[in-house]
Amino acid sequence: MSSATSASVPALSVLDLVPVRAGQTSAEAVAASLALAQRADELGYRRYWFAEHHNMPAVASTTPPVLIAAAATRTARIRVGSGGVMLPNHSPLVVAEQFAALEAIAPGRIDLGLGRAPGSDPVITQLLRMSGTTSDVERFPQHVRDITRLVGAEGATVEFSSGGTYDVHATPAATSAPEVWLLGSSDYSAQLAASLGLPYVFANHFSGEGLERALDLYRGQFVPSEALRAPRTFLTVNAIAAPTAAEAEDRAVPQLRMMARLRQNRPLIALETVEQARAAASDFDSLGEQIMAGSRAKWFVGTGASVQAEIAAFAARYGVDEVMVSPVSGAYDHEPMDAAPGRAQTLELLAAA
Repeated sequence: MSSATSASVPALSVLDLVPVRAGQTSAEAVAASLALAQRADELGYRRYWFAEHHNMPAVASTTPPVLIAAAATRTARIRVGSGGVMLPNHSPLVVAEQFAALEAIAPGRIDLGLGRAPGSDPVITQLLRMSGTTSDVERFPQHVRDITRLVGAEGATVEFSSGGTYDVHATPAATSAPEVWLLGSSDYSAQLAASLGLPYVFANHFSGEGLERALDLYRGQFVPSEALRAPRTFLTVNAIAAPTAAEAEDRAVPQLRMMARLRQNRPLIALETVEQARAAASDFDSLGEQIMAGSRAKWFVGTGASVQAEIAAFAARYGVDEVMVSPVSGAYDHEPMDAAPGRAQTLELLAAA
């Protein structure tokens, strides 16, 4: 990607965890996210990715391939993909087959973002990884290589220790392949992406710690590959835009409280509405308040024009021409359950600013 400048506006993309608010069903949450994907397509966003998280009351994004398929059939231009599939939870061949099928559904529009984090707590991780050696985190680099071969037209070749080979294809007659990205929040993932010559995304929206070092490692150690001749990366951010700064700050409170719950190991609940969050403001001790303040300091919250300017400056600082926005805008009590007006408003204002 070319570097952004202080005067340029980066391309925008969307990361969706399919949030579930209090009183909302999974069906309503998914319907709201699919409508949001359609709106992002209409607004000219570059890509729309679904995350993988498990057993969380406030997150319905458990199976990215299913959500990607649904979004692909409801959109016409935008790239759709995973941000990401947590590979140690799945067989590489199954992932390859799923995304080869998605590429057949929406040729040239599928991104396969791969990560090695569990996406849940140790109990759920154990349940997800009951498939034996395919769940070995230490084999993650080889599994990434396997997938990149399997989804291609030539497929992969299994070599037997006793001699002989066996050809394997994720789909019988591929004419194109999904674009594979490596995701992570550590030096390890940055260095692995560089060594494999893959595009890379640092999970900046999650903590924001270590971004500069990860990008330096990735860019400095990058080895060109057939798929990619030069380093390619973008940034992820949490953002909320509203007609007024006061409304944007209001809509930030539910997700900020959820972050404090996560980091203090408190019981997780469905996402509160703005009114519920304000009414329960005294729930957290000083540490919880510090966590919320620390998270808020790293988010982009305000009017469309102010958030767009902050995002453009952020992109220019790190030399990228794309920013993936996680629209973490909360809902008010009166807003419909099968839509996400606050999140849609964020995308609309950022696209228009």
